[in-house]
Amino acid sequence: MSELLEIDDDLARRLVDDQFPQWSGLPLRRQPQAGSDHVIFRLGDDLAVRLPRHGGSITQAGKEAYWLPRLAPILPLQIPVPVGVGEPAFGYPWPWAVARWLDGSVATVAEFGDSAETAADLAAFLITLRGFEAGEIPTERRAELGQERLVDRDSATRRAIATVGDTFDRAALTRVWEAALTAPEPGPPRWVHGDFHTGNLLARDGRVTTVIDFGGLCLGDPAFDLMIAYTLLSPRCRMIFRDAVGLDDASWVRGRGWALCTGLNAYTAYAATRPDVAENTTRQITQTLLD
Repeated sequence: MSELLEIDDDLARRLVDDQFPQWSGLPLRRQPQAGSDHVIFRLGDDLAVRLPRHGGSITQAGKEAYWLPRLAPILPLQIPVPVGVGEPAFGYPWPWAVARWLDGSVATVAEFGDSAETAADLAAFLITLRGFEAGEIPTERRAELGQERLVDRDSATRRAIATVGDTFDRAALTRVWEAALTAPEPGPPRWVHGDFHTGNLLARDGRVTTVIDFGGLCLGDPAFDLMIAYTLLSPRCRMIFRDAVGLDDASWVRGRGWALCTGLNAYTAYAATRPDVAENTTRQITQTLLD
């Protein structure tokens, strides 16, 4: 990941007031940092401002502004609705976004991990997403929809397995990974959220209601989105989800591999400095060893 950009409240205020003067009178409140990709501000009661912090996220504003209004009407859970894309200014180098604010708290394993209703709701969301009929995709939008292949993660994943020490069973991790690499290839590309984990689900009134952060939206292997089965669901509800989501056994073998490599990547990058990441990714990795 590239170096993280520091973004202060004054910069955000200047960007909003200059480019969206219709909202210049609304209070702007910085939100607690939930991830490393964006700084998020609440603008008034109904809007959110998202400013990328590194170069890996700079295409997200434009991608979401194009695709999310097309997806929102068909999906069974709420998703962000962009209302504006800002331009670089005042020394800030990248496009940024304004979207409708969506209430909710991040879904937790404690509250939703053993919820059969949640497992069914998430399966319905993925079924609808991968069946999205986009029509002819404009040439200028095709590049942003490419997905990395599982094999492209091989070297980094093996390095991560080698560096985790005695925290995990390295031989077992290697078996899961090699099984995923040798599983039958996916069929035609389907629509994939691309970052479908617990931190990107919001809940309200005891139910998961919202899916956020579509920066990884792509056409690729739907097994990638099966990581939610290992980041959120209990073994019991993982089986409910598996029966409902309608993917074959080979997809589940690849899905374990995707969950393993993304968990290992986050663990080796952040666990030493972020206890929350250490806890979440430890669960993600160990759950892949249970199936």
